Amino acid sequence: MTSVAKHYEDHLASIYVWMAGGMDHALSLGKWDLADVIGSGGTAVDLGAGFGMHTIPLARAGYKVLALDTSSHLLDELRRHSAGLDVQVEQHDMLHFAGHLSSKADLILCMGDTLPHLQTMDEVNLLLQRIAESLSPTGRFVATFRDYTRLPSGASRFIPVRSDSDRIHTCFLEEESEYVVVYDVIHERVGDDWTMKVSSYKKLRISPQAINDALLELGLKSSLGSGPRGMVRVVADA
Repeated sequence: MTSVAKHYEDHLASIYVWMAGGMDHALSLGKWDLADVIGSGGTAVDLGAGFGMHTIPLARAGYKVLALDTSSHLLDELRRHSAGLDVQVEQHDMLHFAGHLSSKADLILCMGDTLPHLQTMDEVNLLLQRIAESLSPTGRFVATFRDYTRLPSGASRFIPVRSDSDRIHTCFLEEESEYVVVYDVIHERVGDDWTMKVSSYKKLRISPQAINDALLELGLKSSLGSGPRGMVRVVADA
């Protein structure tokens, strides 16, 4: 088992755009994810920005975006595809995003399944506190993540991600008390043969209600709902 950052940089980053269906498809999904939260512009933060699935639609909508991720490979993709847009790219842990802000944020995102990448609930609560402190008086926080409090069992623990004639990506989930261990299994064709690469890392099993309650305790107006692609979504306003 490896760290989240190493797992992504060494195992997934090089195929991440492919996993998302290609850049154009991913940006279309990202724009759709944000359709009801994008305002008239301002300062935005994208935590775990990756290759820019949500950063680029935000910037195209007129936001000045601070994009953070730990993967140099994914951030290089983001830089290439955001050329000419008002995007500040930083390779850093998302817990330290506030140090890169020069003003309060109008919109803070933590999309995909990024929040469970934090290793403890203390880290989650610290991040939420820093988000609440960094929002403008009319600011909004939006997060999507998977509910791992109830995990699939048996054969349902094998989850197909994407495949084509030269590559197959499958996830396998293994339950622990506070975490789910995610195994990313990648088969790739090399000439007439197939290779298999496997790497695993832990995701925190976060209760959606616990996130909502924590945001309410921080003084935000928070609500839970269904998110895209089987995730839950939390929207919290200052």
